[in-house]
Amino acid sequence: MKPFCLLTVILAGAALVSKQSANAQEISSGPEPKAKRVKRYSKPAPHVYPTMGMIERNDPALDALLAADAQIELLASGFAWSEGPVWVRKGEYLLFSDVPRNVVFKWKEGERTSEYLTPSGYTGSTPRTGEPGSNGLTLDSRGRLILCQHGDRRVARLENDRTFTPLARYYNYRRFNSPNDLVFKSNGDLYFTDPPYGLLGNNNDPAKELTFNGVYRVKPDGEVTLMTRYLSFPNGIALSPDESTAYVAISDPKNAVIMAYSLNFDGTFSNARVFFDANPLLTGRKGLPDGLKVDKAGNLFATGPGGVLVISPEGKLLGTINTGEPTANCGGGNDGAVLYNTANDKLCRIKTTTKGKIP
Repeated sequence: MKPFCLLTVILAGAALVSKQSANAQEISSGPEPKAKRVKRYSKPAPHVYPTMGMIERNDPALDALLAADAQIELLASGFAWSEGPVWVRKGEYLLFSDVPRNVVFKWKEGERTSEYLTPSGYTGSTPRTGEPGSNGLTLDSRGRLILCQHGDRRVARLENDRTFTPLARYYNYRRFNSPNDLVFKSNGDLYFTDPPYGLLGNNNDPAKELTFNGVYRVKPDGEVTLMTRYLSFPNGIALSPDESTAYVAISDPKNAVIMAYSLNFDGTFSNARVFFDANPLLTGRKGLPDGLKVDKAGNLFATGPGGVLVISPEGKLLGTINTGEPTANCGGGNDGAVLYNTANDKLCRIKTTTKGKIP
């Protein structure tokens, strides 16, 4: 190549590099490109459930427990007889019994109700009718499910492999009638009621081995102690927040009351007394005293005539969560400020402005 031509090429190349550099400076000194738009997704709106029943307010003190706009939400229906709701913190779901169908169901927000445990209360091979399934449910200190099993006539624990470990089956070598409801004391003592509702013939069933319907305590070592034998139909059971008082609901249409007992230092009962008389409420209302729970202030939420009776620690009726259905049981859930109710064939709930103990 001739020298002139070579010089021309060099100069042309330098000019091109200089132009590209200038263009780069123009680009870098210009406005920054717009940030990439990020799509923002809002949380889905909470499901709106149909409402049912009404709140009856007998005393202004109820306003501190249930907001003025509180409503009963219907969560699920179509069960035979729903019972024993218990909230499971790990997993945030509710378990409850369908006693005639021998099933424990699971309900969780945003999911369909599903079968959690079958069979739940009767594991025999001979088909039977009546109320064979589990009834009251609770959790022990390790989060294991404890069941009152009507058909198997015992209190049992569900293990991880889905087998049952009996906790109480006999008193003085006689089988229980059909354990119904239960509650743990903080020291691990378990109290439960034993009416005859799981027996096909109730009190007249030839298979009934005990001559009475009692309330019992099971110690962690398995020792069973009779607390009282002088109740016609003991049903729901709960303890006061300081564990000084035990409450037992009597589902007797001839004596519809809630009993209170002093809970002694050794765990036994004394000073039996009527805490609340529900007999005047029976006329024109569905249901009898059944399951009950106590909030942190000592107020009772006790199922009975009309739905869930809200009763002060002094035994005064503050109001009724009237479900319009015979209501079997109730229990706190979520953060403790939600009361779940099992009402006949339905599962419902109501938000509260108080909190109850969750097992």
